Amino acid sequence: MIIMKEIQVGQIISAVKRMCIEANCVIGAEVINELQKCLGREESPTGQEIIQQILTNDELAREKMMPVCQDTGTAVIFVELGQDIRISGGNLYEAINEGVRQGYRDGYLRKSIVADPLSRKNTGDNTPAAIHCEIGPGDKLKIEILPKGGGCENMSALKILTPAEGVAGVKKFVIETVRQAGANPCPPIVVGVGVGGTFEGAALLAKKAHLRPLGTKHSDSYYQKLEEELLVEINNLGIGPQGLGGRMTALAVHINPGPCHITALPVAVNLNCHAVRYKKVEW
Repeated sequence: MIIMKEIQVGQIISAVKRMCIEANCVIGAEVINELQKCLGREESPTGQEIIQQILTNDELAREKMMPVCQDTGTAVIFVELGQDIRISGGNLYEAINEGVRQGYRDGYLRKSIVADPLSRKNTGDNTPAAIHCEIGPGDKLKIEILPKGGGCENMSALKILTPAEGVAGVKKFVIETVRQAGANPCPPIVVGVGVGGTFEGAALLAKKAHLRPLGTKHSDSYYQKLEEELLVEINNLGIGPQGLGGRMTALAVHINPGPCHITALPVAVNLNCHAVRYKKVEW
């Protein structure tokens, strides 16, 4: 007889609701740490003042449990579901969306989702969430939330390079994407880069790059070195905090590579604002 681990949808709803509120109001310690390092490295007096204002804003948001930004974003949800888990009492996706619905309502978070891209009618509760689910072995369930505001998300880009363009083409595309974005994604930013996959796969790789904690290095020394090189070149662009000039345009570059077809070299760049909002829960 196989005994499956059971998780009630009520547990999922409560957890997602809490994460929606906390992700928008409580910035992670690792993000604060990187911003403080950024403050010490910034050479521009204006840039220094802006970073200090960001840190003060984050502290006030945490104390008052108010959003760090008026754009509380699309609720991007990543799920890792063990195949030995039974979701009881309802549907997993419906439970996640109900958690988002309650979190954005009770947390007084801005509702930013429209039901149709052309008619533009607001759904009124920030659903549906953008849910990405992976099923694997075991009896663990992990849910991660990454609220993405329009300022940074709208500056993201994707391009299918030829294999001949190689790493030089990848670097050129990443740097040009950041240059064109300028102040729009609210720098200092985190640059998520997906290299490989398919047309849609590269974009997902880039988005998932933001799940890696700030301050950590890539496990592969080749990509670690490439991330460091890109960060230096991006910070030499002179965009600076909030686009008003300075050294610190980016806090980090996170590269997420994946297998791809022999004829193509897909590259996606997904930008994240200085808040780097993120929370997770595991069962």
